[in-house]
Amino acid sequence: MQNALSIANEEEPMAEEAREGARDSALFAALVERQSHLVYRIALAVVRNPCDAEDVAQETFLQLYRGNRWKQIEDEPGYLARVAWRLAVRRHGSRKWEREQELPPQTVSLDAGPEASAMDAQLQARLHALIDRLPEKLRQPLALAALGELKLVQIAGILGIPEGTVRRRIHTARQKLKLELLEQEGGSHERRK
Repeated sequence: MQNALSIANEEEPMAEEAREGARDSALFAALVERQSHLVYRIALAVVRNPCDAEDVAQETFLQLYRGNRWKQIEDEPGYLARVAWRLAVRRHGSRKWEREQELPPQTVSLDAGPEASAMDAQLQARLHALIDRLPEKLRQPLALAALGELKLVQIAGILGIPEGTVRRRIHTARQKLKLELLEQEGGSHERRK
């Protein structure tokens, strides 16, 4: 018959494993809390659908947890951005997306009147349509840069291109959008006359 001391010694490793598991769970939960907004925004920039973006964000963290790689990450935003971007591109490419699906217009100010809100929503819709028409090589870096949370070097790492190329593509995309918006404005003014 075993005495109480030997039983207590057998249970100590299990208690230590439980404490370590609880500590790991808390650390992973903190990682998710810190980076979930970034991961979601990256996914949304690619898939353009809030529900699918949530799925991609969950899959990103699930893969990270399953592989137990989250403990070795040095650059959390950069690493998670790359994983989320790749998963979102894979999801986007595997499904036929309808271009009619638009992000819901967001009100810039709670104090804006209905006319101003409608005009803002109309401008956002036009801008999203113009962005969607950009070539993929210009749209991707622009979308990542628009998040405002990634550095150029991180965007370059995600896309696998040099930092200078990222800078040039973002500049080119912005210039094209500016010209097209100005052309549309000019065309709408001429139609009004």
